[in-house]
Amino acid sequence: MKDFIERSRKELLSVLENKYSLDLEGSLQTQIPALDFYFAQDETQFNTTAYEPSLCIILQGSKAIDFGKEPLGYDTQKYLLSASNLFAKVKIENATKETPYVSLRIRFSLEEIYEVLKNLDTSRFNLSKKTEKGLFFDDLNERIYDPVVRLVKLLEKSDEEINFLSPMIIKEILFILIKDESGYFLNKFAMEGTISNKIVKVISKIKENFNEKLNVKELARFIDMSESSLYDNFKTITSMTPIQFQKKIRLEEAKLMLLNQNIEASQVAFEVGYESPSQFSREYSRMFGMSPKAHAQYLREQSIA
Repeated sequence: MKDFIERSRKELLSVLENKYSLDLEGSLQTQIPALDFYFAQDETQFNTTAYEPSLCIILQGSKAIDFGKEPLGYDTQKYLLSASNLFAKVKIENATKETPYVSLRIRFSLEEIYEVLKNLDTSRFNLSKKTEKGLFFDDLNERIYDPVVRLVKLLEKSDEEINFLSPMIIKEILFILIKDESGYFLNKFAMEGTISNKIVKVISKIKENFNEKLNVKELARFIDMSESSLYDNFKTITSMTPIQFQKKIRLEEAKLMLLNQNIEASQVAFEVGYESPSQFSREYSRMFGMSPKAHAQYLREQSIA
């Protein structure tokens, strides 16, 4: 098993080296909309990172993830699943210019998970009422790695092949994940009526209305849950309160606006829901480690065409 994973890992690095180069820094969006890569040539301190529903695999190097309790480490032998939009503090380890950190991410939606689930026998999932965290770690295996390799190798093919085959391979990956140990985790978040699924709906609601004043009472009524139950379950899944989560969403949206638009930081502050530009600047600097203007410049310099 480990030999197969090691061969596959090296094969994927070779594909990336030939098509792009490993001598890159930052995110790289590929021709496959759901697939991107991340490169780093230096180790980092813990920085806040936004996760979407996705499968994450490290091809070279390792990471430490702080998600509420003690930091968890994972490397080329494990995979990470995120079931919703979440935030975690991430530290890149074992990264040098000679051997850079390289990871891949395959994004999907809960609707795509549900489309696979409804065609499977899910009776083996005895779903408890206990809420669990929104991140899941497990060991990589040949069943998962094989379609991932085929998906990445599509980057060497024509646009026609990419557009036709990539959705099918992504569905295959979801099928395998659901049949694997992660199936219980994915089922809890995707199945209508579970507490985890209700909290995901609240997360989506906050994300859609991030610049509006948060009303926990209305959110609780939206999912037919008490305010205290919403608060407790939300914190279990996301490791933060609804208000803390909204703040992170606002700052992430501000980052994108600063990066992609020619707009002053003070205007961005109002656009994302802040009443005070100075408060926005303080909280932005606390989250990203530099002022809004400096961070936007840094991101432009790091962006990969």
